[in-house]
Amino acid sequence: MPNALLFGAATHTGLVRSNNEDCFLAEPDMGLWLIADGMGGHDAGEVASDIARATVKEKIIEKEPLVSAIEQSHETIKEAARNNIGSPNMGTTIIALQDFGAYYQVAWVGDSRAYVWDTLTSNLSQLSCDHSYVQALFDAGSITAEEMHDHPQKNVITQSLGVSTLDSVQVDTVRKNWKAKQRIILCSDGLSDLLTNQEIETCCKKFLRQSDQALVDALISAALDRGGKDNVTVQVISAPNPIPSPNKESNTMVSRLIIPALIVGVSIIGAIIFRLAL
Repeated sequence: MPNALLFGAATHTGLVRSNNEDCFLAEPDMGLWLIADGMGGHDAGEVASDIARATVKEKIIEKEPLVSAIEQSHETIKEAARNNIGSPNMGTTIIALQDFGAYYQVAWVGDSRAYVWDTLTSNLSQLSCDHSYVQALFDAGSITAEEMHDHPQKNVITQSLGVSTLDSVQVDTVRKNWKAKQRIILCSDGLSDLLTNQEIETCCKKFLRQSDQALVDALISAALDRGGKDNVTVQVISAPNPIPSPNKESNTMVSRLIIPALIVGVSIIGAIIFRLAL
């Protein structure tokens, strides 16, 4: 198990809504962080996001891959709705980070986002790609990147967990090696709807030498200063220090593959010898 990473995390209801449909999971000992942004109204969105959080955690404990864990949370939310838990029209986005020591994986459904902040170069890059109508328009060349942020339909997402009309969801992923001094930022659209990527980067620069929690608090405050029209949730996770050698990770993985294979091979040979003896 990789050493636990330093992180900061917080959620805020915002200044307009009366309930918080966002939730987050921060389990550094498991190497797992996630944000789920529920939708469907009171007693619905928060139910869906909580089910997604609980299901992913449970499946990761059971050694399921992250993508599979998210896919199963989609089915769990739909099953809950069929059993009159929450609401038939409830759903949730999800953005999750899993740490593997020398590298990490980010997986998502919907428009909650992941960014990587390189403190050595002062550069912010978006890791995730929204499952949204405006992203589809941009990919088709119909609108520019500048037009995406203020588009009147920017909150229309093309898929989310728990939607009854979706038999399955497409979980997108990225896997990258950790680099020294990196920070991963996870957020709900309560942040990214109100702050452009450039404004998020500017905030990161101001808190370059501050703690992960200080940066989380600053980003949430910036969203509230813009009106806080939605729930806002942010997590910041720092890269391992030092970063484990990829070779050690690879050797560990090879050992995990070779040893069971050897056991199977010996068993097969033993079975053949036994049959010949008969």
